Amino acid sequence: MNCNKMTVRDIDVRGKRVLLRCDFNVPRDKTTNEITDDKRIRAAMPTIEYLLDNGAAVVACSHLGRPKGEWVPELSLAPVAERLSELLGKEVKMSKDVVGPDAHALAAALKPGEIMLLENLRYHKEETKNDPGFARELASMADVFVSDAFGTVHRAHASTAGVAAYLPAVAGFLVEKELRIIGGALEDPKRPFVAVLGGSKVSDKLGVISSLLEKADTLMIGGGMAYTFVKAMGGSIGTSLCEDDRLDYAREMVQKARDRGVKLMYSQDFLAAREFAPDAEASVVKGSIPDDMMGLDIGPETREAFCNEIRSAGTVIWNGPMGVFEFDKFAGGTRAVAEAMAESDAVTIIGGGDSAAAVEKFGLAGKMTHVSTGGGASLELIEGLELPGVACLMDKKV
Repeated sequence: MNCNKMTVRDIDVRGKRVLLRCDFNVPRDKTTNEITDDKRIRAAMPTIEYLLDNGAAVVACSHLGRPKGEWVPELSLAPVAERLSELLGKEVKMSKDVVGPDAHALAAALKPGEIMLLENLRYHKEETKNDPGFARELASMADVFVSDAFGTVHRAHASTAGVAAYLPAVAGFLVEKELRIIGGALEDPKRPFVAVLGGSKVSDKLGVISSLLEKADTLMIGGGMAYTFVKAMGGSIGTSLCEDDRLDYAREMVQKARDRGVKLMYSQDFLAAREFAPDAEASVVKGSIPDDMMGLDIGPETREAFCNEIRSAGTVIWNGPMGVFEFDKFAGGTRAVAEAMAESDAVTIIGGGDSAAAVEKFGLAGKMTHVSTGGGASLELIEGLELPGVACLMDKKV
């Protein structure tokens, strides 16, 4: 997939109505429904401010939660419009519908330098089905489409890909940055190129592992997925998480690493417990995990080996925690990897999802080169898959 896409800088937006796809899927308090973290709203600000400053009228849109085609009041984007108004210092008009008469009337009356927000796109089931009629209705409110919701570009939805069939489509600054940094690291990394994968399941990262073995100098595997590799290579893992139907795959990947001269590392010692609980008694286990115990984090020797590899890297990409970092007792491995990356002189990229949550928790996000805003999208980009919400954008003229 070509990542060299046209951006808002490459077109004249003055006097144009711009349909801007943002990712305003923000976390909210379950009781009050108040926004608890506005990072995703702030991430859209550079593109929004550029468009408004350059004379565009902005029709912003996003999904929130999973209303599944129903009008769920607590999933209204009204609190987002209110917060966005505060950040911009100007009114953000909010439509009562998505492609209905109120949305069309507001969009038609919008003047250059003004912004409105459509109601939750997923109130219509046609959004996730990439329905052409729904996409055409969205597109009819604008002259140009700008994609700036990287967390959704791996989905072929009406507002992420479908509208590009009816409007000139370019990237916003957030999508541009993600493609430039992650795409650049994969295409021409500063070496040694070290990839760190974690999380619970090998099956979630089948293509990613195989793809990285063709690009990286070192691939390190921690988290729950490591136990499948340990067992595949003859180790005893007790009651640890394991995908028995992926043992052959794990062995194939070990062989692929050998064939390609890639250093493949996975847990050699563990922090284990007899129960999955935050207050479980933790024991360091080297070698075989006892039958009545489960591994919940990488052990101190593995931790040190991983961190040494990171310290000597030129580029590090990390996706997935090393253990159950939500439990403080079993967060040491994830914290050690995060700290090694933060202290490194390498290009350091956090591939969204739980890894992004971890570096935020440890207060280290600001010390990374880049923290991706899209877990699933960044994984698919790393794997080399075509992202529908990127493929639909116009290519930059060489």
